Amino acid sequence: MSKINILLLCGGGSAEHDISLMSANFFETSLAKSDQFAVLRVELDKFGQYRTVAGDDCELTNSREIRFRDETKASWPVDYVIPCIHGYPGETGDIQSYFNLIQLPYFGCESEASSNCFNKITAKMWFSALGIPNTPYIFLNQYDAEAIAQTQAALADWRSIFIKAASQGSSVGCYRVDDSSQVAAVLKDAFGYAPYVIVEKTIKARELEVAVYEYQGEIVATLPGEIICDSNTFYTFDEKYAKSSKARTDVVAQHISPEVSDQIRAYAIKAFKGMKLRHLSRIDFFLTAENEILLNEINTFPGSTPISMFPKMLQNHGHDFTQYLSLVINSQLNTKP
Repeated sequence: MSKINILLLCGGGSAEHDISLMSANFFETSLAKSDQFAVLRVELDKFGQYRTVAGDDCELTNSREIRFRDETKASWPVDYVIPCIHGYPGETGDIQSYFNLIQLPYFGCESEASSNCFNKITAKMWFSALGIPNTPYIFLNQYDAEAIAQTQAALADWRSIFIKAASQGSSVGCYRVDDSSQVAAVLKDAFGYAPYVIVEKTIKARELEVAVYEYQGEIVATLPGEIICDSNTFYTFDEKYAKSSKARTDVVAQHISPEVSDQIRAYAIKAFKGMKLRHLSRIDFFLTAENEILLNEINTFPGSTPISMFPKMLQNHGHDFTQYLSLVINSQLNTKP
């Protein structure tokens, strides 16, 4: 039986480019465990240029093949693509729209769901429409005196706030503000990352994550895991990935009642179904000391680095990542593992 040609596309050129490469390592290793797949890893840079790990310049054509600039190299037909790209253009839905246009099957959430989840304002509107509790917020569409005044009023009301670029991932363009004198400068920085900004009430809470994925026709929500940051910090980009990070992760959060755990998982599945997610997601929650559950955000292509929670939670639930990938790919292509 001929192998399935898998294009493992990574990079993307965003602030999370290097993290995407780390995740791609995990996918590449997982796919190599199956003799069913032939894998070509290609990196996409910020200029939209494609290059193989061997350094060959190439492009993904409308004919669903990788064509090399070196015309002596034969084109490589693509049966399926894994867009292992965090941030733009992977989690934003842009590259999925191109795959849809050329009718190339791909792993992960579709374009509209990706876009809806990546934009923090759109996502929160969906959470509220679905009846899932989330943090109090306001949103701003331009940097001006009115935006500064609105933010300072929110800070006075809530005492502490987070200012976030609405369309960035992995805590990029995200700032905690406790002093009104910082508002103008922080807003300016946040608007430098995105045309819209969201201001949220700071919630003193535990940070919990649930891996939600499709497995043999069922939607699985794992037990919540927990991010435990150093005292009085939040889970910044550096806290996630820097070697000096003092944050730790528990694959299964401790000291949570079965009732609270079940409610978190129910909300996660409701969000997955309601927002029409596909294949996988990591859904993040806050849990306050009063056991109030608040949906924080959804990652439509969660990290798969050595410290990432999604693959660990999937494995802890009793599933093998290679087998999981194989089931998804073969189901889409109507083939047998």
